[in-house]
Amino acid sequence: MLAPESHSEYAEGAGHAAEAAFPPFDPTYFASQLFWLAISFIVLYVLLSRFVLPRIGGAIEERRDRIADDLDTAAQLKAQADETVRAYEKSLADARAKAHSVAAEAKAAADAEIADAIRKADAELETQMAESEDRIRASRDAALGEVRTIAAGAAVVAVEHLAGLEVSESDAAKAVDAAKE
Repeated sequence: MLAPESHSEYAEGAGHAAEAAFPPFDPTYFASQLFWLAISFIVLYVLLSRFVLPRIGGAIEERRDRIADDLDTAAQLKAQADETVRAYEKSLADARAKAHSVAAEAKAAADAEIADAIRKADAELETQMAESEDRIRASRDAALGEVRTIAAGAAVVAVEHLAGLEVSESDAAKAVDAAKE
């Protein structure tokens, strides 16, 4: 068709177009549209069910299997980690027990050395005390012996000055011994 030459021809064409319905909504074409819709749906269904969905299902199944394998691997690794932790805790407890026993042995050895040193020091002190007591006793006896002699000499001098009598030192020593008892 050629372009309308006049405005009136154009208006006639516009009126004719207004009378015609939009082709998909035109009831005369419904049967063919439904036919092609059914054919398209069947072809789409066959393509999806035969080719696309099996591939998607295979990918989903493969992913599910991979996830299950990963979960199994994770469970095995967790079990290994738990076993490693138990072994570590056991070795740590053994090390602590050994450290405690070593410390107890060292303490016992140190206590034994200290007790031995104390016994030796006590024995040495006892020996020194006995020697000191012997020296003190000897010094006291010597001092008492000298005191007797000094007392006898003082008694002789005192009797001579007070009574005017002469007394021998042996008599004065006997008198000091008698007074001492």
